[in-house]
Amino acid sequence: MTTVTQSPEPLAYSVADACKVSSIGKTNLYKLIANGKLEARKVGKRTLIPAASLRALIEPGA
Repeated sequence: MTTVTQSPEPLAYSVADACKVSSIGKTNLYKLIANGKLEARKVGKRTLIPAASLRALIEPGA
């Protein structure tokens, strides 16, 4: 019997990863953060984008 394991959905994305998964450029991503349309959290020196915030921006009705 073969067991398939799925990796868990990320809680947050780095700026680079958020750009990759959303096809939004880095400059536009930072503009969305500055305008309050996208949440961001600083963890040490890293800026993380919560997956729920990115999903809410892209998916209608999410």
